[in-house]
Amino acid sequence: MTEGVSAIIYPVKDLATAKVLFGELLGVQPHTDESYYVGYKVGALDVGLDPHGHGKGMTGPVGYWQVEDINASVKALVEAGGTVGQEPKDVGGGKLIGTVTDTDGNTIGLIQQP
Repeated sequence: MTEGVSAIIYPVKDLATAKVLFGELLGVQPHTDESYYVGYKVGALDVGLDPHGHGKGMTGPVGYWQVEDINASVKALVEAGGTVGQEPKDVGGGKLIGTVTDTDGNTIGLIQQP
């Protein structure tokens, strides 16, 4: 069902401070640097900073698993006992993301590339 984790998104309260820290940690400049999201590419992994993450209910980083069909994956995970956290939505350029919460309250991120 998955092709591995392709993104990790961190909820941050202070985007400017987080940018400095993650820039130092990752050793690269962001590929996306907007007021609503800062994203870095480290090898094949996207590392994102979401200043609205806490408001969306994120309590910590969320790993996003790469899937071929996000709607089918959400359906399968719900049938296996999960609940929809965030319905799949387009976040730009046809990239779809969504989340499912497992029975222990863990968030499972899903991402489908265009």
